[in-house]
Amino acid sequence: MANFSFKDKANVAYIVAGYPNLTLTREFLAHLDESKIDILEIGIPYSDPIADGAVIFEAVSKALQGGASVHKVFELLEGVKTTKTLVFLVYYNLIFSYGLKKFVANAKKVGIQGLIVPELPYEENEELFKECQKAHIALIPLVSVTTSEERLKKILSRASGFVYALASVGITGGNQMAHKRLENLVKRIKKHTNLPVFAGFGIKDKSDVKECKKVADGAIVGTSVVQAFDSGDLKEVMKKVDEFFRQGA
Repeated sequence: MANFSFKDKANVAYIVAGYPNLTLTREFLAHLDESKIDILEIGIPYSDPIADGAVIFEAVSKALQGGASVHKVFELLEGVKTTKTLVFLVYYNLIFSYGLKKFVANAKKVGIQGLIVPELPYEENEELFKECQKAHIALIPLVSVTTSEERLKKILSRASGFVYALASVGITGGNQMAHKRLENLVKRIKKHTNLPVFAGFGIKDKSDVKECKKVADGAIVGTSVVQAFDSGDLKEVMKKVDEFFRQGA
């Protein structure tokens, strides 16, 4: 299975492929090894993204208008050489319309080590799970505080790479209730798996990242990283992204 390597606590970032344009995405990937990111989630733009907030929805719309597509994303990744771990965040409808076996095979070919498929429930992921197993690509599950114990066991039985814990709210400073909820969720997950648990959703800044790493094995920054791309300037983007993961924050 894919090797998700990181030191101590993982820095995980999410970008929308093609936002604000495909050229900047290509440049960012070319310089990825210079960043503090350990694992990069590459979101493939989709016209009906149910799990995305307003900022990411807007970025996805712009990426689609600029010609981003599954085909373009694969094309873009063909020339990428990086020591960092790359995963796709992709909606199942895109995988299905592209062709499941073809999608997994091409993902493997361009160096993708994991898939996060937000709207695909455990009950419907067996075919994709088996295909990913064959290709040694991790199928990364999302787990929330509302996931029952029985369901959690089932979900984790097919998990690999890491577990995506939905923090759902910022956990900075005085928000001890949110911090405790996340801590309890991580403990529940770790009862059933040895996989690392990374927390995302609502991790907005370096304070959130620091708090998150106290209870989870890594922090996932999504919306704020996408906003860092607004400037369209690579140096500015790299600087802002690294700021989220700066130690001693």
